[in-house]
Amino acid sequence: METITYILLAFILFQVVRAFFTNRTPIETSPSVHKITSPAELTALLSSTSSVIVDFYADWCPPCRAIAPIFSSLADAHSSSGKLAFAKVNVDHVNEVAGKYGVSAMPTFVIFRKGENVGVKVDSISTKNAGGAQLDGQGRVERIMGADKRALEAVVKALVKEEGLPLEGKPVEKKEE
Repeated sequence: METITYILLAFILFQVVRAFFTNRTPIETSPSVHKITSPAELTALLSSTSSVIVDFYADWCPPCRAIAPIFSSLADAHSSSGKLAFAKVNVDHVNEVAGKYGVSAMPTFVIFRKGENVGVKVDSISTKNAGGAQLDGQGRVERIMGADKRALEAVVKALVKEEGLPLEGKPVEKKEE
């Protein structure tokens, strides 16, 4: 009986400590990233922008937190109205959108072109070195599962090139002192 009591106390203590130290604050992003809160918002963005990269994430997901600053910096550098947009969908809040696109792991980055989930050809990614990138039958990257920085940057570079945008990104404005 005494052993069971210690096991129960240890379990309860573990749960309390875990709950206390879990970071559940929302993942902050750049103003260049569209925060999707409804299916209609995503539909509107997809219909008004030729290429969109959507980050399906959860606030409680450590890899989502790790890749968020990279996604935001890519959006800051390369978003272009009507041509290339970056969006985030919190799967816990807008789960019908995640379900529609078959998202079951976080983070998952889904690539849309002309409103459809159509992949993009990325020269540096093939079936031999795909990592988290999922390729379609024609070797195009349709989605990236996991916080794969290399694949995400390569997909953005390919979309930037296809859209005819400058590869070096937007110039950074200097603040006058």
